[in-house]
Amino acid sequence: MKHTVSLAIGADHGGFELKEQLKPYIESLGHQVQDCGTYSKDAVDYPRIAYAVARLVASGTCRAGILIDGAGIGSAMAANKVRGIRAAACYNGALAKNSREHNDANILTLGAGQTTIDDAQSIVSIFLGTECTAERHKRRVQMIMDIERGNPADGALPAEVPTQSPGGSPVDLTPHDVERIAERVRQLLTQQNGQTGNTPPDAPDPKTLAQMIDHTILRPDALVDDIKKLCREAAECEFFSVCVNSSYVRLAQSLLKDTKVKVCAVVGFPLGAQPPEIKAMEARRAIREGASEIDMVINIGALKSGDYEAVLRDIRAVVEVCRDRRALSKVILETALLSDDEKIKACELSMKAHADFVKTSTGFSSGGATAEDIALMARTVAPRKLGVKASGGVRTYADAIRMINAGATRIGSSNSVNIMEEAKAATGRKEHSRG
Repeated sequence: MKHTVSLAIGADHGGFELKEQLKPYIESLGHQVQDCGTYSKDAVDYPRIAYAVARLVASGTCRAGILIDGAGIGSAMAANKVRGIRAAACYNGALAKNSREHNDANILTLGAGQTTIDDAQSIVSIFLGTECTAERHKRRVQMIMDIERGNPADGALPAEVPTQSPGGSPVDLTPHDVERIAERVRQLLTQQNGQTGNTPPDAPDPKTLAQMIDHTILRPDALVDDIKKLCREAAECEFFSVCVNSSYVRLAQSLLKDTKVKVCAVVGFPLGAQPPEIKAMEARRAIREGASEIDMVINIGALKSGDYEAVLRDIRAVVEVCRDRRALSKVILETALLSDDEKIKACELSMKAHADFVKTSTGFSSGGATAEDIALMARTVAPRKLGVKASGGVRTYADAIRMINAGATRIGSSNSVNIMEEAKAATGRKEHSRG
């Protein structure tokens, strides 16, 4: 994390003062800080704060997170329940360095009752300035991730932990195991019968979901009034960004300048057949006019022809412009036109070019995002922790959740407002059923 990062920070009432002291220090290091609360000394529940920070990091919205409570332990436990999070409680610089070098921790937790502001600044500086580079450590981190996904590699589990009894029959299940299996069966039966009354078990809350959405309009006949409506909706729903054609970046930025909504521009859209220099020029101008994220289409023909050097140059031309100007880069693969091997190769080239995200589709080809493609892309880019954006045909809340559960960390949709209405309705039904 030696380069500038977008960082999420949160604290409960016990860590509020230390959080407020740390924020200007982190910003002085050149990092962008997104404060997830709390905003006073009034008592709050630390798991809620931990979840908010963890979701931002897991989704790829923020590169790292810092959580502060009284001891730093509870927040770490809560954050580590979110898939993709490796939170480490650190009380000195040595632990911070170890957590990054050996474990590739992406959230640092601090105990306000155990740590002075001077110590906290030193720990944060070391945490943000250390990378996990040794292959042996990366391999072990990958084993952690495999276990989290429920498919540990051979040898990942100790030999003395049996998966079957000596006679070959399954190990006895605990009551908790039985309940989990029963709940999963109920979910499957509900899905089979077409009943979707409750929020899916792994669904983010509506506020977190909104922060995973790029509210999109890329139609060639989009009017100025359409862009104004898009930006108004994005501000009202608190979406992460609006995604527009590059000619509308200046207008979108002017409409959203007093909000937290970012502007994302597409480059080389929708065919990806422009020379790298043209794509770089388009990206440079979009960023200059206010875009903080660039979604570029790869040279699909070069990829399918096996000219991987050309594809790498193409991606790298845009990525370097983005990195020079502190913008995020996403690489659109147009998965509907690719074989699985070509999708994997495109992801590998995106990692090699140091892109921030891979993205499924333009929405203008023969097909859009599928859960299978998202899962394949997520597995492929996991070693470099790239985000995965699902776009093209994501039109309902069920679509969005299916993509997120498959591994998507960002959603692109022109139907985002309806998705949020469905999400709020589903959450309301779930809360009512609990009551």
